[in-house]
Amino acid sequence: MVIETNSAGETLALGEKIGEAAEPGQLYTLIGELGVGKTVFTQGVARGLGITEHVCSPTFTILQVYDSGRLPFYHFDVYRITEVEEMEEIGYEDCFYGEGLCLVEWADMIDGLLPQHYRRITIEKEPEKGFDYRRITIEEV
Repeated sequence: MVIETNSAGETLALGEKIGEAAEPGQLYTLIGELGVGKTVFTQGVARGLGITEHVCSPTFTILQVYDSGRLPFYHFDVYRITEVEEMEEIGYEDCFYGEGLCLVEWADMIDGLLPQHYRRITIEKEPEKGFDYRRITIEEV
């Protein structure tokens, strides 16, 4: 499925719809260049889960857990992972195979750790279509 958005608000709203429809145990990966809107999308997912606290990218902590929504929300940013063992140290399996919703930014960096089935979300810019245009592709893997 390919969805086009033309503003940060539309990207946020798409994330919110995904959060509203999320089921326990789902894992989403989020792929895209720096500044493409991954955090805005993630904030929408959190809002869809009923999380009201501020959501930001956990770049330096790798994992942020939000328990205030209808499901636990495990938000990973693995951009700074240099060795797979770092994921084991933070207990990624409890999140990947748990009862919450798991979202992993930069998941292509830990491809070998991902479960057999998940949803991959790719966010891309196309400057010729405008500064705020995004093409968001959602695939079952």
